Amino acid sequence: MNRRESLKALGIGTLSAGVLLEACKPNNNKLAEDNKDTGAAADNAGRQPFEIERDKKLNADKFFTDHEMATITVLGDIIIPKDARSGSASDAKVPAFIEFIVKDMPDHQTPVRGGLRWLDLQCLNRYGKTFVDASSSQQIEMVTEIAYPKKAKPEMAQGVSFFNRMRDLTASGFYTSKIGIDDLGYAGNAPGKWDGVPAEVLKQYNIKDPWGDKW
Repeated sequence: MNRRESLKALGIGTLSAGVLLEACKPNNNKLAEDNKDTGAAADNAGRQPFEIERDKKLNADKFFTDHEMATITVLGDIIIPKDARSGSASDAKVPAFIEFIVKDMPDHQTPVRGGLRWLDLQCLNRYGKTFVDASSSQQIEMVTEIAYPKKAKPEMAQGVSFFNRMRDLTASGFYTSKIGIDDLGYAGNAPGKWDGVPAEVLKQYNIKDPWGDKW
């Protein structure tokens, strides 16, 4: 299953508007390139000093444990795997994006951390291993039970809510990164080329070509 098929199967139609808007704020998305001093001036253009300092503090702080980050990485790459077209969620540095977002938007902290613990407890009860330590087939089996809300069992409700949030965060992070934008093939606005009114249109309305005597 390729990326687009997997995203369609997982039910991605629209991203969380709040997450996506927040992800597009200046300097929030530090995914596709490393932050280097040479690009700092451009990144901070038009920003207030308190905004720059706030982001520096958020980037310096650490919220997730190493184990939680490893879990987010594995889960993100299941949601958006690497394929022949482009890289995976972790290639686009989505885990770092999620780390930043939960610090920038604290309402995500308890649901995400709670969901990660729920996922580990489920895997420990089923397989005797945490999600990260489970086999690939076990990880997919676990994810399948919470990735399809309409098919999920009632007792999986917490997992479904957690996965929906992680899916939105992962997709928002990926598709606001350079890798994700290249994957979409979005070129942005580009200047058009005007060659004048087509000759057949001029002839149809019996209008003389303003650029010459030829139709």
